[in-house]
Amino acid sequence: MRCFPVDLPRSGLLAFYCPRDRGQTGGMADQYAHSGDEKRPTGMPALRWEEPPEGPVLVLLDQTRLPAEEVELVCTDAPALVEAIRSLAVRGAPLLGIAGAYGVALAAVRGYDVDDAAAALESARPTAVNLAVGVRRAHSAYRAVVDGGGDPRQAAGAALAAARQLHREDAEASARMAEHGLALLDELMPGGGHRILTHCNTGSLVSGGEGTAFAVALAAHRAGRLRRLWVDETRPLLQGARLTAYEAARSGMAYTLLTDNAAGSLFAAGEVDAVLIGADRIAADGSVANKVGSYPLAVLARYHHVPFIVVAPVTTVDPRTPDGASIEVEQRPGHEVTEITAPQVPVAGAEAGGGIPVAPLGTTAYNPAFDVTPPELVTAVVTEEGVVSPVTTEALAALCARSRQVTIS
Repeated sequence: MRCFPVDLPRSGLLAFYCPRDRGQTGGMADQYAHSGDEKRPTGMPALRWEEPPEGPVLVLLDQTRLPAEEVELVCTDAPALVEAIRSLAVRGAPLLGIAGAYGVALAAVRGYDVDDAAAALESARPTAVNLAVGVRRAHSAYRAVVDGGGDPRQAAGAALAAARQLHREDAEASARMAEHGLALLDELMPGGGHRILTHCNTGSLVSGGEGTAFAVALAAHRAGRLRRLWVDETRPLLQGARLTAYEAARSGMAYTLLTDNAAGSLFAAGEVDAVLIGADRIAADGSVANKVGSYPLAVLARYHHVPFIVVAPVTTVDPRTPDGASIEVEQRPGHEVTEITAPQVPVAGAEAGGGIPVAPLGTTAYNPAFDVTPPELVTAVVTEEGVVSPVTTEALAALCARSRQVTIS
């Protein structure tokens, strides 16, 4: 793979364009499992910290460019990372937490105002609680050294160590979630041959490891127990079509892409054994905020007696949010609905244009990024610390308490 840098008209950002093999995207609409060595779901890590001679940077795989090509964004300061988060170049609840922690470390190492950077990063996207958790963790490590009389260099080192530890923990949590999730699937549906429907993207592009819900499906695939992965395209930004299908194809999984509004016909035909989704925030009562379109799947699953399973790390559970009505749902720009924008291949000297209009000029669009599923529609919540079922306030509180004890010990 050959990469070349291109300056972007944003402070603190540099992009590295890495054209991919044309053959990697062929035949993605209805893919059957294949044998042979499995590749990583992406050719590049979703996020990494580097220290070139010019100074430390945070390197992100630009998810807005997938699957057309793999493009890396290099963030040299917190404002650049905030822009990358808001534009969805980096996304997914667990990965946002990791990115936020590294963003605090980046500000500290480069000598910027760490308190301001932490505040900007924490508010970049309001629904994903992991972002705030990651920012606060690195910021607390930094403040502990500064308030204790340590010098800025020591404080920056503490923030970076906290970010790296969170990164490692998330990778380990991903593996444990996959193990617990596969065991639950086998318990609910003995004999294998699982047909799983998923929504949005929950693979290695959202995690320090192999993901959340997607990691469970991948574990089933590797164990020879995945018959079919049904992939919702996930309108309006097509994270399922662009990202989940991309990861499934590179992992050799049997998958089929469908429009979101075709899911009902799949349930009616008896073609779905379980729904697996991730989460951006789980309230204390078990209400789950996830990519918009998740709630209708939960309603369909309940009507058709299909398990609806949420896979997320314990950090996604927010005891400070009492219920679903208390979750702030991010409202995205209307043009994401009124226009269709495909990943664009950069052309030297040309600026990427807008999308193709699909609605009359001046149309008002309702575009919530997430919806909220009540706990009574959730069969189970799978975390690295185990499975919660039924999903209740008491069970989630016990899970969080157990997780804190494990962390302290």
